Amino acid sequence: VIVSSVQRHAKHSLFWQFVFHTYTTAFTLVNGNATPKAEEYSLQQKQLFLGLGAISYSACVGALPLAFANRYVLKSSLMQLVVRKLLPAPLLGLTSAFTVAMVRSPEFDNGIEVMDRNGKVVGVSKKAGEKAVMETALSRAVLFGTTFFLPEVLMYFVQRARFFKNPRTLGPVRMLVIMSVLAGMLPVSFSMFSQCGEIKRADLEPEILSSTEETEFFYNRGI
Repeated sequence: VIVSSVQRHAKHSLFWQFVFHTYTTAFTLVNGNATPKAEEYSLQQKQLFLGLGAISYSACVGALPLAFANRYVLKSSLMQLVVRKLLPAPLLGLTSAFTVAMVRSPEFDNGIEVMDRNGKVVGVSKKAGEKAVMETALSRAVLFGTTFFLPEVLMYFVQRARFFKNPRTLGPVRMLVIMSVLAGMLPVSFSMFSQCGEIKRADLEPEILSSTEETEFFYNRGI
């Protein structure tokens, strides 16, 4: 996150965005819901191809603002602010959510297990899988989008106030701010939605409802 945020050249940014999304994609695969089962490795192959596609696409999109800024000299200070400071944050948030949705797509294609209050599995629900993936994608977008956006805002006010007269000190301060925001946002992101998600009876498929009289069901959301 830190290295990606301090890049000023498109090629360097593309490489570090690729590294970043590779790590987050691997983390997503390991910590997803394990209900969908592979048949002759078709599921693993699908997730591998989806993951590689999502990583490549997200890295290119993430490096796009710097590529645009490097190719076209932006004389307007407002355009410089938008392209170099403001645009990368929502792009990183959106691409982080996109990689989650892509690599965990088998969960809403095939469904995940839902349980009653006693932990007994009552069926496999595509709607629960969709809810789990969307919640995880949203929490990941908030985590990395805020981690990119908030330090830029804070550093803007630090530079305006001229707390540090030596420009060389701004680099270490920026890294410290990013680390602090990231450390603070991690628990916020993980606690946005419970890992043991809840879904109402009315939101489930009829074939599951026909086998039980329970009104509330639970599922493993993953992180």
